[in-house]
Amino acid sequence: MTVAEATPELDFPEEIERNDRAFLGHPKGLGYLSFVEGCERFSYYSMQTLLVLYMVKYLLLPENIGNVVGLSWLRGWHYSGLEGQPLASAIFGDYTSLVYLTPILGGIVADRWLGRKATLIAGAVVMSLGHFLMAFEGMFLFALISLVVGVGLFKGNIASQVGELYKPGDLRRAMAFQIFYIAINVSVIAAPLVAGTLGEKVGWHYGFGTAGVVMVLGLIIYLKAGHWLPADNRAAKGDKTPRAPLTRSDWPRLGALAVLVPVLAVAMMTNQEIFNAYLVWADDKFQLTFFGDTLPTSWMITLDATLSFSMLVAVAAFWKWYSARTGREPDELGKMIIGSVFAICGGMCLVIAAATAGNAKIGLFWPVMFHLFNSIGFAHIMPVSLALFTKIAPRALNATVVGIYYLAFFGANKVVGVVGGWYSSMDTVSFWLIHVGAAAVGLIAFAAFKILLGKTLAGEAAPV
Repeated sequence: MTVAEATPELDFPEEIERNDRAFLGHPKGLGYLSFVEGCERFSYYSMQTLLVLYMVKYLLLPENIGNVVGLSWLRGWHYSGLEGQPLASAIFGDYTSLVYLTPILGGIVADRWLGRKATLIAGAVVMSLGHFLMAFEGMFLFALISLVVGVGLFKGNIASQVGELYKPGDLRRAMAFQIFYIAINVSVIAAPLVAGTLGEKVGWHYGFGTAGVVMVLGLIIYLKAGHWLPADNRAAKGDKTPRAPLTRSDWPRLGALAVLVPVLAVAMMTNQEIFNAYLVWADDKFQLTFFGDTLPTSWMITLDATLSFSMLVAVAAFWKWYSARTGREPDELGKMIIGSVFAICGGMCLVIAAATAGNAKIGLFWPVMFHLFNSIGFAHIMPVSLALFTKIAPRALNATVVGIYYLAFFGANKVVGVVGGWYSSMDTVSFWLIHVGAAAVGLIAFAAFKILLGKTLAGEAAPV
């Protein structure tokens, strides 16, 4: 995640100056922005956790599917021949992929017309509307459209405000984003426990409604925080400062990054499948009943989020210790190769679980091992690849290149929407072997990049 750097011309309100250590040694605005982002991520992951289960277990059943306005037309045009779980996976794939495409448009709207604050507020309102529309099954498609548009307007316009709370040279900026990221992870952990439990145990609409209420709360807090936030960026559209031109050495780097995007999309497939067919499999086959009480399937997402957060911290600590002890550390591509090995191991845990279970319920040992290995792989690939993109991006195109990076998530979720639909008609062992194969493709591709383009992707200037 990158942010726009503060410039000397920014207007820093007097109260921010006077209370710049009021929140854990940081400006009050950081506390407000972290809470608001936490609310948005809670609502988003509540939706993502419940969506496939809701469609498979209720909305797309024969007695209910006819109530969804526009779905019959959409099935004839875009989802021809799909029904049940494959249809649910395809809809989920389109929804989650578009969520990573629209923030590019949200940034354009903010920079050219509305300004960052107005765009973010509009996004929060539209997202809240989308969550509440989920209470009416007939409005399902309109709810998804609202959520896609709302996330697009919101997502790219909050993180930049974190960076602008700090003047140039303020060393607290890096720690600020760690605090901001902690708020996100707490929300990802909490969403399945709260909204997931309500949706599965009480009623689907209660889960979606909770997401809407939390999003409205975030909007109210953001409006209240206005005095503690940096000045808006509407004046930026009149900025005539010339952009640094691209150099001949920039083009090989841009080409390498463009090729890396689809490789990342494939390498991420298993991780993104967790919210799709994996949940359907877990709901049907996992042993989730303990002492007579059945745990909500959505709690598997909380387990994954908890391990992901823990492994991000553990991996960062390990490499810091290793570097201090040995004086060396793998570069970005080296870590992504290591991450692919762990992703393969995680996928093999699912293969073993499917192969050994037979008709019996699957105990949680192999699923937990999958989440552990996959989380270690995630910690070596996702944040590291983003760091690589931001390092290699030409100064003139830094924000654009970061937007291009998120196209990997768009591609991964689109692929998962297709591949996830194969779950119902394919042997489960073969289904998960496909995901192991995708991680193996990532391993081979990252190794090839390391050998062939190591210098280019290390930030060294290409020959002029």
